[in-house]
Amino acid sequence: MEAIVFEKFGGPEVLQLSQIEEPHAGPGQIRIHVCAVGVNPMDYKVRNGWLADAFPTTFPAIPGNEASGIVDEIGEGITGIAVGDEVFGLTTSGSYAQYALSSVFAAKPAGLDWAAAAALPVAGITARRDLDLLNVTAADTLLIHGAAGAVGTVAVQLAAARGATVIGTASPANHDYLRAFGAIPVAYGDGLVDRVRAVAPQGIDAVYDIAGQGALPDSITLRGGTTDRILTIADFTAPNLGIVLSTTFLPDAARVLTEQAEQIVTGKLRITIAADLPLADAAKAMEHSETGHAQGKIVLHR
Repeated sequence: MEAIVFEKFGGPEVLQLSQIEEPHAGPGQIRIHVCAVGVNPMDYKVRNGWLADAFPTTFPAIPGNEASGIVDEIGEGITGIAVGDEVFGLTTSGSYAQYALSSVFAAKPAGLDWAAAAALPVAGITARRDLDLLNVTAADTLLIHGAAGAVGTVAVQLAAARGATVIGTASPANHDYLRAFGAIPVAYGDGLVDRVRAVAPQGIDAVYDIAGQGALPDSITLRGGTTDRILTIADFTAPNLGIVLSTTFLPDAARVLTEQAEQIVTGKLRITIAADLPLADAAKAMEHSETGHAQGKIVLHR
């Protein structure tokens, strides 16, 4: 099959479009004939070898862990789905490929296009999981670091839908973008504490760090010196500060995907596609992702 692979750690130049052996669905899996692929920051971090201890890599490796496409193989134990059905979900084999395996998936509604479907799984599941872990309610003022990215865009909307006041850090170029989703934008960097206090004199009840750019000490200050209700998905120094590094799996992920897909179709949730590139341009997509300035999600299509 056709796939993007890398045979050593390194920059975007290690990625190559190759022909490799295709995977087949095992027990509890389906095989997806991939139409679109979601690009995540995790992809370039794994490719660089920065997460080798946590995520051992066997070469040749295929990046990616989410896709949308058409079911073409069904493994033992899978029911309620048929070959030819349109689906989207998380993948257990690399998704930058012609075929990918999945055990967490949902039916794609007719009103959801391939790109938006591929862009939803990681962002939607992650945002829902972590807002639940933070117990965000209508009474809260939530600070989100890295609010303009894919997970941030969904988290802002889900938190606002709960009635929370949402403050999002982002570069000034993304401030209007955040306002359109109901967040109060602030610039990140030096002076962050004062800027946040200026727009939230009532204080910050919870902090969600998606950026991983060293904002945890300021987050503790904004929480009045406590690490309670601070959570990160991107700063691996968090445990040293007594802060939760969220990596747990969401048990009802497939149900959440079904619910969020319907919300997109009905206009209650928006997925922003920052760039939609051919699979062969995976290196370019990762370079864009690595800048940290993409509004929403980068996707690849076949």
